[in-house]
Amino acid sequence: MIKNDKQHKISLSSLVVEFDREKDNRWIAEIPQLPGVMAYGSTKREALRRVYAVALRTLADQVEHGNLVAPISRLFGYGVGRR
Repeated sequence: MIKNDKQHKISLSSLVVEFDREKDNRWIAEIPQLPGVMAYGSTKREALRRVYAVALRTLADQVEHGNLVAPISRLFGYGVGRR
């Protein structure tokens, strides 16, 4: 069932991860350009890894539903995985 046939366009080169720290010291990472894409981690790095995984699942779902997505190589930009 197709809910609508509008294509959502996302500029993948501009995805930004925002971080915040909860009162219980957990980190939360969020990608505001992808509504609902957020993840917790006990460290900032863990939150980053988890939010990337959620973002990839979200984008994969969009691709499966016919929305066009730029090449994955431009998804998070330079520096992914660096320490």
